[in-house]
Formats: sequence, C-alpha cells, structure tokens
Amino acid sequence: MKTREEIVSNWLQRYTGLSLEDFGEHILLTNFNHYVDLFCELSGVPVEETTSNMRAVTANGITMINFGIGSPNAALIMDLLSAVKPSACLFLGKCGGISEKTQLGDYILPLAGIRGEGTSNDYFPSEVPSLPAFMLQRAVSTTLRDNNQDYWTGTVYTTNRRVWEHDERFKNYLRETRAMAVDMETATLFTCGFYNHIPTGALLLVSDNPMEAEGIKTGESDRKVTANFAETHVRIGIEAMKLIIGQRKTVRHLKYDW
Repeated sequence: MKTREEIVSNWLQRYTGLSLEDFGEHILLTNFNHYVDLFCELSGVPVEETTSNMRAVTANGITMINFGIGSPNAALIMDLLSAVKPSACLFLGKCGGISEKTQLGDYILPLAGIRGEGTSNDYFPSEVPSLPAFMLQRAVSTTLRDNNQDYWTGTVYTTNRRVWEHDERFKNYLRETRAMAVDMETATLFTCGFYNHIPTGALLLVSDNPMEAEGIKTGESDRKVTANFAETHVRIGIEAMKLIIGQRKTVRHLKYDW
C-alpha cells in the first residue's frame, strides 16, 4: 500500500469488520458498546458480537461505530472514514459539566471545541478553530426541540488527560476557559473531520460534574446516567440523521478549496 487512500480503505475494514460497501452515508460515532446495542434495538437489527477493535453496525443507511476513547482514536476514525466519504458524521458522547448551570442528563450542543488535546495539532496549526458543521448542528437542534428536549450551547474543552479531577490548578484553568463541558474527543473530531472533508457535529450528554468532589463519575453514577438517559440520546441521534436523509439537504457549510 503506497497511498493514503489505499491505507485508509484497508484499515477501515480491518478496524471495524465492515466492508466499504456496507457503510451508510450517515455515521453515528460513540464510545460505548451499550450505545451500539441501543442503536440495534431502535433500528430493528440483530445485536451481533464482534471481535473488531471498533464495533460497527449499519441500519437504514446509518452506521454507528464505537471508535473507543480518547483523542488519538477520534483522529484515527475520522482519517479512516475518509475512505467512504460520509455525508454527515455525528458524535454521541458523554462529557463532564464545567459550568454550574449543567446538571446530569443535560444535553450540550457544542458550537466549538477548544483544542487542549494536542492530537489535532498534527492536522492544523493551533490558531485554527475547531468548529462543527453548522447545518448538522441545526438538524440536531431541530430534533431536540421536536422531542421536547432542552439543551445548552457553548464550547467544549477537549483534553488528553484522563485523571485530572484531583488537580485544582487544572480545574481552575478549565473554569477560566468559560467552556460548558470537558471531554476527550469533540475538538479532535471537529478538526479532523474538517481536515478529511467530512461534515461533523456532536451532541453531548452531561454524565458527571467533575469540578466538585461529590460530582466525580463512579461506576454507580455512570450506570444511573446510562439507564436514565442513554436510550433517548441514541434515539435523537438516529432521528437527526433521518431528518437530514429525508430532506436530502447537504450539511456541508464550508467549501473545501484548499
């Protein structure tokens, strides 16, 4: 394999276990196998076990992929998806609330990501903002409203650190950024989606409030959030994609002419 196209075409199939022709034009991304199970149940397709690194399922023209956790995996999946050139890619992830306004189970529709992870620096200079595809986020907003769901908008700080909840200096820095939430993937997905000419958006679920000791995620608290909110999160993602498919409108709002 000598070209980038040859590599990503081979690796997308190797990592997911799906052949290129089995991918839908509209992609849902997640970090959780349970979300893939819910996608199968809501879409009426069998829940199948797999040994692939990135579990992937297609139903009704939509493919959901569990790409794993963290910024490097986020960059990897966007590079690999360039092999099938999706019409839209929506991340359904969880995040920690930074703002005192956010509560468990709240939705955040990011208007931008803050590139604190470092991975995206391999794609663009640090001055380049990390932005979602506007029309995709608008479709998600419409779907949330149609389901009588409120949501917050704002920026999301993406970090490559996983254990920082004890670090008061870092937490004070997060407050100074005025971000609504913190996660490990969103800014990378937006930046690498732009790099690969893939319209990319995100809908995040607040799963913990890590700025306070009693709000740090535990196994028990995460199970409660998943039980109470995960199904609706996945359903809204599916409906947003169906809205885009049904209207047959492009979600690409920028010309990739560089």
